[in-house]
Amino acid sequence: MNIQQISATTSPTDYLTVNGRTLAYRAMGKGRPIILCHRFRGVMDLWDPAFLEALVGQGFQVIVFDYSGLGLSDGTPTYNPIEMAADPRDLIAGLGLRDVVLGGWSLGGMAAQAALTLYPDRISHLALIGTTPPGDLVKLAEQLFYDLAGKDSYSIEDITALFFEPKSEKSRAAAVRSQARIEARIEDLSPPVPVEFARPLLAHGPKSPAFPAEPVLQMLKSTRVPILHIGGDHDIIFPVENWYALNEVLPSVTLVTFPQAGHGPQHQHPQLTADIIASFVRNQ
Repeated sequence: MNIQQISATTSPTDYLTVNGRTLAYRAMGKGRPIILCHRFRGVMDLWDPAFLEALVGQGFQVIVFDYSGLGLSDGTPTYNPIEMAADPRDLIAGLGLRDVVLGGWSLGGMAAQAALTLYPDRISHLALIGTTPPGDLVKLAEQLFYDLAGKDSYSIEDITALFFEPKSEKSRAAAVRSQARIEARIEDLSPPVPVEFARPLLAHGPKSPAFPAEPVLQMLKSTRVPILHIGGDHDIIFPVENWYALNEVLPSVTLVTFPQAGHGPQHQHPQLTADIIASFVRNQ
């Protein structure tokens, strides 16, 4: 396949009916499948196309989807990571996928960790981005995230504060470029996640643990499945310090941290992030 023909901006939406609901998804490219679980309030359109296309260029079949009951998918919505893990499970089974790399950004990274805990035989690698490990934290989220994440709509300043590093001129410029790429898709769009559904989940503010899931923590301490986490050095919701605090007890976790970057390092560095994920999967 000519990778120049791959466009995340125009990739069509497909539907899979499984276990009583219909999941909307988009698949692009050929090769080893990588399923990407989205962030809080994320729908398919909010992945940076440059990141998806860079993964395709690295030989992946890239699959993005809307969670049950959100976006173009029907069913009952939930932001409980344990329950969310059913969506990638059913996509893997329903699409007949094997040797799957499961990716997850932010809340989606929690769902990916839960999926590996519940369905370890279906996943070859985890590629986590800007997420948190389970258990007690050494560094809490910043209140700024909770102030911004429940807004009705985001300005470019909000997007920069949420996902990039406002103190860095390069990061601010990357935010503008990334948002322009995202907004280039104008057809076959997923409805946004209703703010009425999302906002109550922010009421508690920063807390520890952010992901209270002891079985998932025990999985991370014992699994042989290779796990990669890519983060920014100033993530206002899931500080990378919480991963480094567990360095000595997570035998299969590799940590990569980008300088002058925030909660969405794959949008600031789409090609580099895809390159790192591909190299990790090939060599681990």
